[in-house]
Amino acid sequence: MRSSTPRETTLGELRTSGHVQRSVKAEIRHNLLARLRAGEPRFPGILGFDDTVLPHLERALLAGHDLVLLGERGQGKTRLIRTLGGLLDEWTPVVAGCEINDHPYDPVCVRCRRLAAERGDELPVEWRHRDDRYGEKLATPDTSVGDLIGDVDPIKVAEGRTLGDPETVHFGLVPRTNRGIFSINELPDLAERIQVALLNVLEERDVQIRGYALRLPLDVLLVASANPEDYTNRGRIITPLKDRFGAEIRTHYPLELDAELALIRQESDFADLAGLPAEVPDHLIEIIARFTRLVRESTAVDARSGVSARFALAGAETVAAGAVRRAALAGEERAVARVCDLPAVVPSLMGKVEFEVSEEGREQEVLEHLLRRAVAETYRRTLGPADLSGLLDKFDSGDTVESGELVPSTELLRRIGQVPGLAKIMERLGMSGESPEQAAAALEFALEGLFLTRRLSKDVQGGRADGTATYRT
Repeated sequence: MRSSTPRETTLGELRTSGHVQRSVKAEIRHNLLARLRAGEPRFPGILGFDDTVLPHLERALLAGHDLVLLGERGQGKTRLIRTLGGLLDEWTPVVAGCEINDHPYDPVCVRCRRLAAERGDELPVEWRHRDDRYGEKLATPDTSVGDLIGDVDPIKVAEGRTLGDPETVHFGLVPRTNRGIFSINELPDLAERIQVALLNVLEERDVQIRGYALRLPLDVLLVASANPEDYTNRGRIITPLKDRFGAEIRTHYPLELDAELALIRQESDFADLAGLPAEVPDHLIEIIARFTRLVRESTAVDARSGVSARFALAGAETVAAGAVRRAALAGEERAVARVCDLPAVVPSLMGKVEFEVSEEGREQEVLEHLLRRAVAETYRRTLGPADLSGLLDKFDSGDTVESGELVPSTELLRRIGQVPGLAKIMERLGMSGESPEQAAAALEFALEGLFLTRRLSKDVQGGRADGTATYRT
């Protein structure tokens, strides 16, 4: 929530208020130190980096370094960069109408210097919020020097100015983020001749445009993200540009299962998924998290490409969507995801994984195997020590239980019958509700776990897309 805008509207009022001018990097250092001393969060929403990435990032910011975040896709590089804006002062003064956010105490563009000389202490001041001091550009091969730095504006020339007039320049994205933070995502994708244009920004802290005798000192923190060059092969960061960045920081995927789970819960709002309410029980979120980690660790997957955090999020959303679909078709009051919603995850996520060449044609088989492993590991942790004899007794007389994505929860419970110890099963799974949909989700997970640990058998109807399966002894 924004605080009210400061009241000073002229240079004279600003001086009287006691405002002190600071560079962007000094501003960030001051605010970061204040949060460190107070024990406050510095990078809200960033999970799993507390003991690895963030200490390096904090040291780089305290040192006043421009920096590169290097890591595989889906490791949260862009998310992390976007939190840096929270370390700026909430409001900062600029010369009113300035395209490059000149500070009233020290204007640098031709227009603002002239205006300051004419108006003196009556120089008009406006206030810029920190949310407006962050700029970002996705590097693409067609990005030009004009996009980043600037170019001659033919409209200004047509208005009567001469080509030598510095005010005919149209500033690019970097100068327009002066006194702020500018991020370039996927820096190696930027053509090498365009990367050269950033050399002066990082070292001399100025820009040169079309041979103009224009020295425009910039006050900017430049941050870039990149994938490891040995994987992308689409380009590279030129050596002189690498040398000018003060720090290179490696990111990573969540190291612990708990961090993976927290990330899925943070990024996925299961209570309002695309406007459709769906409940995804904790054991299913854990299965998806374990599945993601197993895919990353699999020798069948190209480790250089990585498996994005978006893989897990898309899997959770697919499972939730299956629950919503079943509720709509079967007329259920609540949409609660079950194990039968998991098979749909494999085909929907296959395009997010790059496999080794030797695994060509086996992609679906590999993912299905890893998904079964994830279910089994989650079952062993949650229900492995539990007494499931009451459920197993249901199969002593040769009875079978058929389940599937389109089998309503009430129908599944009717087929299974009364199960002694159901409350304990649900308690171990962290399910506090008593709805039929939750009970069905718990029992179906228990059935699948008993099958994967070879205490039950399961027949799957081939060619069906609805996960129909029959459990038996």
